[in-house]
Amino acid sequence: MERRLLHALQQLVRFGWQQALSCVFPVVIFASLALTKLIPLPWLPRYDWLLLICLAMQVWMLRSGLETRDELKVITVFHLIGLALELFKVHMGSWSYPEEGWTKVGGVPLYSGFMYASVASYLCQAWRRMNVDLVRWPSLWLVTPLAASIYLNFFTHHYWIDIRWWLSALVLILFWRTWVTFEVGRHRYRMPLSLSFVLIGFFIWIAENVATFFGAWEYPNQSDVWRLVHVGKVSSWLLLVIVSFLIVAALKQVKERRPGAEKDRWNSIRS
Repeated sequence: MERRLLHALQQLVRFGWQQALSCVFPVVIFASLALTKLIPLPWLPRYDWLLLICLAMQVWMLRSGLETRDELKVITVFHLIGLALELFKVHMGSWSYPEEGWTKVGGVPLYSGFMYASVASYLCQAWRRMNVDLVRWPSLWLVTPLAASIYLNFFTHHYWIDIRWWLSALVLILFWRTWVTFEVGRHRYRMPLSLSFVLIGFFIWIAENVATFFGAWEYPNQSDVWRLVHVGKVSSWLLLVIVSFLIVAALKQVKERRPGAEKDRWNSIRS
């Protein structure tokens, strides 16, 4: 019994360490948010310093080998997707960036795209470090329109009905039999893919509370004093995580099917 408990504790520590390594980019962003909020900054506004820090971190991760060129391509896609969403949401008044900055476009500081890119960075890093594999992955012909519908609903619900709960139900139906497997040490574990979506979305909601506390952005009800982000935002992050995961998985699948693909960098997806 004691040996089992010790082994379980060791595996938990190993899992935590791999997760921590995969979260290097998000951790740097949150640390930068805190430091730039507490320390007076010379020469440039805070948002501009955050952009420079994110750019420097991206270059360092690539040159140090923590991130591959293929992963950088995926992260760049998410940076652009995130900026497009930010520009629209800020225009619609969903949230705002009240501080000044030279690198603001349409009221959105360019560093904000890196917050979305950091989610993609975590997914890519964790996928590679823990040798993630998918079991009973649905056809791309089903996955692609679902991911597109989820992303478009972030825009269209301002003009039409919000169908997030219908989309969430479709996710459960489509991925009901899909499992994600991962390695910790020499042991392989698995969990339902839908559960992994929920867990990642919940932890991003916690991170969102930390980010808004340090002034990364501001919701309308936080203009006078900081308040806890409404728990309903978990559903938004859950859907965004699903989009992120589906895009990463699809790109990895396409990469695997290419002639001469570097299979040591990209894990195959079993259908």
